[in-house]
Amino acid sequence: MVVLATGLTPTPTCPRFYSRSSIVAAASLLLSAAASSSSPRAPAPAPASGYSPWWRRSISRISLHPTAMATAQASEAATEKGLPLGMDASMVDEYASQSKLLQEFVKIPTIGKAWIFNSKTENTSRAIVSVGQTDLLANKKRNFLLNSHISKNASNSVDFQWSPFPIEMSGVSAVIPSPSGKKLLLIRNSEDDSPTKLEVWGPCQLENEIHIAQSVHGSLYVDEWFEGISWNQEETLVAYIAEEPPQPKPEFNDSGYKKAGLSEKDCKSWKGKGDWEETWGETYSKKRIPALFVVNISSGEVRAVKGILRTLSVGQVIWAPSSSHNLVFVAWSSDNGFQRTPRKLGIKYCFNRPCALYAVPDPFMEEADKPSINVSKAAPTIKLTSDLSSAFFPRFSPDGKYLVFISAKSAVDSGAHNATNSMHKIDWPANGKLEGLSVADVVPIVMCPQDGCFPGLYCSGILRNPWLTGGQTMILSSVWGSKEVILSVNVVSHEVSRVSPQDSDYSWNVLALDKDNILAVSSSLITVPQIYYGSEVCQTGKSNQWEWQEISTPFPNPSDKISAILADHKFSAKLPFEAIFVSWKDSATRPTIVVLHGGPHSVYPSSYSKSLAFLYSQGYNLLVVNYRGSLGFGEEALQSLPGNIGSQDVSDVLTALDFVIKKGVIDASKVAVVGGSHGGFLTTHLIGQVPGTFVAAAARNPVCNLSLMIGTTDIPDWCFLEIYGKEGKNCFSESPSVDDLCRFYQRSPISHISEVSTPTLFLLGAQDLRVPVSNGLQYARTLKERGVETKIIVFPEDMHGLDKPQSDFESFLNIDLTLSNRPYK
Repeated sequence: MVVLATGLTPTPTCPRFYSRSSIVAAASLLLSAAASSSSPRAPAPAPASGYSPWWRRSISRISLHPTAMATAQASEAATEKGLPLGMDASMVDEYASQSKLLQEFVKIPTIGKAWIFNSKTENTSRAIVSVGQTDLLANKKRNFLLNSHISKNASNSVDFQWSPFPIEMSGVSAVIPSPSGKKLLLIRNSEDDSPTKLEVWGPCQLENEIHIAQSVHGSLYVDEWFEGISWNQEETLVAYIAEEPPQPKPEFNDSGYKKAGLSEKDCKSWKGKGDWEETWGETYSKKRIPALFVVNISSGEVRAVKGILRTLSVGQVIWAPSSSHNLVFVAWSSDNGFQRTPRKLGIKYCFNRPCALYAVPDPFMEEADKPSINVSKAAPTIKLTSDLSSAFFPRFSPDGKYLVFISAKSAVDSGAHNATNSMHKIDWPANGKLEGLSVADVVPIVMCPQDGCFPGLYCSGILRNPWLTGGQTMILSSVWGSKEVILSVNVVSHEVSRVSPQDSDYSWNVLALDKDNILAVSSSLITVPQIYYGSEVCQTGKSNQWEWQEISTPFPNPSDKISAILADHKFSAKLPFEAIFVSWKDSATRPTIVVLHGGPHSVYPSSYSKSLAFLYSQGYNLLVVNYRGSLGFGEEALQSLPGNIGSQDVSDVLTALDFVIKKGVIDASKVAVVGGSHGGFLTTHLIGQVPGTFVAAAARNPVCNLSLMIGTTDIPDWCFLEIYGKEGKNCFSESPSVDDLCRFYQRSPISHISEVSTPTLFLLGAQDLRVPVSNGLQYARTLKERGVETKIIVFPEDMHGLDKPQSDFESFLNIDLTLSNRPYK
């Protein structure tokens, strides 16, 4: 592996955190040196007549207005021949060829969740693995369950005997095995007003099918945030989160308002809309209030949990041991507006929404204990984490002594939409009395990690059962630089250890635990996921080590063509912010794509991406930049970005690009840039701030004009925080001042649009609530107005992620075609 070194000067207080000034100075030196020589960052010279790179059909570049004229003429000619708009006859074969290759990548199965259950024999167990496969024609993802028998021998080797065929979960929204593995709950949410179905399966038969009318509740929440479907230990009850039943609407008839007491037969009537209710924004536009319910799986009776304020949105419910309040859940307040006024802000990808843990009795408990009690009486709800601004992912230790949870208090307190997590625990009282509980720290926030040391917790989820058999150690996945890793956390000693291989640049994620062993998945950006089985090996006089065995699976391998292409690569990265460089052996002769993640407080991990693997297969090097502000590098580096977007992050990207140019591993005249959301913000900033650097660009739902976005986005607080820094949290308002709007505009890519000449592709979702489609359209139309070669594709049904299978497919197919039709030299 080739390791890139930037040679930047670290700050005195933090050896791994590099100051903005040092990066800018380094970039300036590189730029100065380049200008005095052959100027590797200068605009690409016009190609020689007849020039056509061997790996790519290219077209001659015609500048500005003549380009727009030529494009319009070509489109008219193509339309007359019955070709799609924007395509000419010379592109048909390439379009067909690339489309066929991309389909091969799309067909590669993905590994989702897994569950492992103990058997009566000591060295055997059984596993269920959830597998997904994209169905482009149906525009959806098909999900399958694959079973395996696991046997272990004395030499620590393990054998997986897979079932010959998977079982498709057609029409199933979620699969939840019971703790023993003897029952299986299938959720079938309806897409209309028909009832929701819950199916309870035993070993050989359907034991019960429960139909729940819309008047009881709407669809169950099965997303990664509000979702909480939890069996009790006796496997008789299931608690879950579902959409609150619709509130009554005003009704009208030919006499005016229809008064209560009149039946539908009395007169013809119609329902009004009533008061508008806030939603949680992006991906939750059709949801209002997630509420808590419990179902008896034998009788099919469903009861709503009483005593929870309607201003709270609940999620992530689990069952508690030995307590009168035996349901623990997370709840988010709807008071997220300026100075805590009622306002639901977008919650998707936003860990900075205040939340807390609560406890409440399940509605069947009182009836079981005291049949004479009126079960409709509201039970008191107890707040467990009053002193913390954030608490989620609650998990009880196997012995019931500890309630452990994650907190994003740094995100909530600073306003950054994501930040370094901390872990905490509550000593759960054996007598069930929940008064006076105290919260103890387990894993604190890491501000500035030393080289190679633990950078802090960054958790996007925790297993339902994350415990090793001793009951004190949790196994979870986290981010460590540009890699996903597996960690062990001892909640008693507070020791944190890296379990996945120390020397691996691949990403690792835990799938399930098999007693004290780990089932995991590992991959790189362009290496398909592979399942591994990890066992801890004791060593005399040394700390224990984990050994990993690759597991043979029945998943189909990529075609020989794809395997051969993806095998020929180098993979490297380096601090302080990591730039993952995936290159061909002859990288200096190839075009390079700079890939930028959104957020900005997220990360592009080194795990497999079919989209990037496809682009790599087309002959591109990939430079994936995790600029400062990304997850995985400590809190100080992350918090350096708010208030400096459009400058610090731009400088980081250019520094990474200058570095690989100076090393001679890429050609400066063959560089394109691709990014989505904040990555699109950076993409459009870069083509305006450093014109001539990039020969082509592609932006997916980009932030182009903050002064336009502020009044239309579901996260207006993001605009204030990222422009003003931490002070933005205090000055956030639904009615920004003229000075605010001016500053938003000045810090936006649109302020540099007069300098842009780079041909650019825009991929936009018409249903995007995060960065509404008007943002990208305004910028793209302005480019067209200025005669810059511009292509726009709008997906009518897509939201911010553009993750519908057909939309994702067409997006990356057009990214490749847009970048390939450049005169690389």
